[in-house]
Amino acid sequence: MKKIGLLPRLVIAIILGILFGSFMPAWFIRIFATFNGIFGNFLNFAIPLIIIGFVVPGIGDLGTGAGKILALTAGVAYISTIISGSFAYFVDVTVFPMFLKEGALVMDATNPEHQLLTAYMNIEMPPIMDVMTALILSFLIGLGISAIKGTYIKNVFNELQEIISKLISNLIIPLLPFHVCGIFANMTKAGTVFQILSVFARVFVIIIILHIVIIIFQYTVSGLTAGKNPFKLIKNMIPAYMTAIGTQSSAATIPVTLAQTKKNGAREQVADFVIPLCATIHLSGSTITLTSCAIAIMMMNGMDYSFMNMFPFILMLGVTMVAAPGVPGGAVMAALGILQSMLGFDETLTALMIALYLAQDSFGTACNVTGDGAIAIFVDKVTAGWNKNK
Repeated sequence: MKKIGLLPRLVIAIILGILFGSFMPAWFIRIFATFNGIFGNFLNFAIPLIIIGFVVPGIGDLGTGAGKILALTAGVAYISTIISGSFAYFVDVTVFPMFLKEGALVMDATNPEHQLLTAYMNIEMPPIMDVMTALILSFLIGLGISAIKGTYIKNVFNELQEIISKLISNLIIPLLPFHVCGIFANMTKAGTVFQILSVFARVFVIIIILHIVIIIFQYTVSGLTAGKNPFKLIKNMIPAYMTAIGTQSSAATIPVTLAQTKKNGAREQVADFVIPLCATIHLSGSTITLTSCAIAIMMMNGMDYSFMNMFPFILMLGVTMVAAPGVPGGAVMAALGILQSMLGFDETLTALMIALYLAQDSFGTACNVTGDGAIAIFVDKVTAGWNKNK
């Protein structure tokens, strides 16, 4: 029997949550609230481990490359990610207010019917360190491994990465539908869920449009640099885009991305290096989605989404995406720490963020891998004369 995918399970969870919140008594919803509290505390406990488990090997792996071409590729990938996030921000703050009411989800403290129900019990699970400590520690160790080309400690963190991957894929991801179901049941009981669903589809459409625009921008830059027709380059990358929609994995799409990039004229040695590297470090589509979903949630909760508050988040997001694990929803998992530490998301907002992100994860991945081909064309042209100049 074929296993039901994560997205269908999340859709079912949202529908059940709305039905439970509409027809079940408060004591039943509080059972879910208890699970949400325990699961949310566990997620908070796991976030520093997720950061260390993925950021350290991710940064450490950047040291195993071909010198200048590695630095160029990593720099272009980071700039592309930051441009994508910043572009999404300015479009979002212009368009979202047309259909999003600021502060729409702020609870009325004077009306008990508009409050989320509380849990029967709470189990504290304090993390071993805070998020910023985990990030700084991870950067230091990762850069240290890259500098000394250490193998023993790198192998230790590679095994830790495997453990955390198992934790995410075998425990956190399977329990997410129950978590989302409980959150939506509680919000339905409080009378706020339909406000979220009413704007969900429009936010989704805008994200897809942003993906398409950033792909055109990436190929316009690489096409002008290489003297090639950007739309012909994009046309050749359609098989990679469609494959990514089906697999929801940049890594699984590498063979197709590689073949289509070579078809676009990139030298074999450049494509063989850039495409696998960018599958790990270049997540422009995921950054657009995370930025847009975060802004939508912050608007509806009356939070500060000013550029001065969001731009540091986007800068950190570009670095954190290096740590995104190769599982469905991996990017949002890697971003949970900075969502909480930099934007002030609590367990409820985090669950909303996960649900919104996973609803279009495949399209974000498709944007990521298509953009990888543009970076390969750009790097191929820039590095073409390096050997001649030596």
